[in-house]
Formats: sequence, C-alpha cells, structure tokens
Amino acid sequence: MRAVVTRVSSASVTIDGAVEGAIEKGYLILLGVGPEDTEEICDKLAEKICNLRVFEDENGKMNLSLEQVGGAMLVISQFTLYADTSSRRPGFSRAAKPDLAIPLYERFLDRCRQRGFQVEHGQFGADMKVASVNDGPVTILFDTEAK
Repeated sequence: MRAVVTRVSSASVTIDGAVEGAIEKGYLILLGVGPEDTEEICDKLAEKICNLRVFEDENGKMNLSLEQVGGAMLVISQFTLYADTSSRRPGFSRAAKPDLAIPLYERFLDRCRQRGFQVEHGQFGADMKVASVNDGPVTILFDTEAK
C-alpha cells in the first residue's frame, strides 16, 4: 500500500458539486492499494499513520499525534500512486483491481475509526475534487513495499 499523508488545517472532497467529506485540522490521506497487499499490511499501515507524530508541541517540535491534537482524517482512494512513469503516458497496471482495492480501502477506514478518529472519505472510483490547506507544509510518504 502507498499513502501520501499531508498535515492540513482543512481539507474537503467534492463529488458532482456536492461536498462528500470535510475536515478541519488533521490528515489528508491519499491511499493506493497494490495487487500484493493484504489485510495485515493494511492494518499495519493504519496503525503507523494513526500514531504518526507530526504536529508541533509547545516547543515547536513535531512531537504530537493526531489523537493528541484532536484531529480528523480525510481519506481519498488514489490508484494513481501506483503509476508506472517509465514513459510519458503513465500506466496503472500496478494498482490493485477494485475487487481487492475496495475492501482494503474500506478496512483502512474502519481501522482508523476503531481508533476513535473522525474519518471522512470520498467515493471509490468517482471523479473527485479535493481541496486542502496544507499546514507546514508537512507531507509524509508511506510505501509498504519499500524496504
């Protein structure tokens, strides 16, 4: 799985002109699923992101977690994180097919909710307009395939 986690002061997703999900302080998470991903990989990634400490403490150090600052998550499915960019026109055959990707995406949402977070999301496969106000900016890349 791949995730791009951006610390935001606000973020929203709009589908067909209607706001589908919106958050204030928290994480905008672009989440991609690969064909080799499993429930175990999904659970580990959710745990890592839920425990990530990138919010500033009273000394200006990135030392606080999402839970400690009362933040929320906006999670957007993003198969393009698996783009093959070896040519000018990216290919997406490295992304998981919907029959694997959808259940793992939903599992990720559930794991984060089980931790007590407000989790907003888009719609898998929809044409979405995502807006965010990056805070910092702070953006962290997670790739479960990276060693």
